[in-house]
Amino acid sequence: MTVRVQTEDFDLSREVAALRAMNPKIGAVACFVGTVRDLNDGSTVETMELEHYPGMTEKSLEGIVEAARARWPGIEVLIVHRVGKLYPLDQIVLVATTAAHRGDAFASCEFVMDYLKTDAPFWKKEKTEQGERWVDARVSDDAALARWGMSSTNTKSDA
Repeated sequence: MTVRVQTEDFDLSREVAALRAMNPKIGAVACFVGTVRDLNDGSTVETMELEHYPGMTEKSLEGIVEAARARWPGIEVLIVHRVGKLYPLDQIVLVATTAAHRGDAFASCEFVMDYLKTDAPFWKKEKTEQGERWVDARVSDDAALARWGMSSTNTKSDA
């Protein structure tokens, strides 16, 4: 398991190569890369700033990796999540999973990402032409998590 929270950007190819390195049991790799959009809720986004609690955040991410491994034995998981000030088109998060077969790789990657969107302890603040605003998780993210038989511990907005 690899979980990193960092300010610097990541290289997708290098990260996946390291995850796959010298493991002949891997038959599939599934990846998700989240990026900063230039538009959210009808406003142009100039920057997004992500905050976290060091130590607590990593522990939380490790917990979801353990939950994913319990559901899909034999998978490997990589989570790289950036914090700090980011701009439109910047990469925010990488979730990559490996498995013997594609179904487990896809499902486990989606499971990890659904958790990240609902319960990971990150706080996002956008700067728009109207000023700064905190970004809440969405009710639709709860629905995505619910299909795994889980519910969020965070309060959501309807936006």
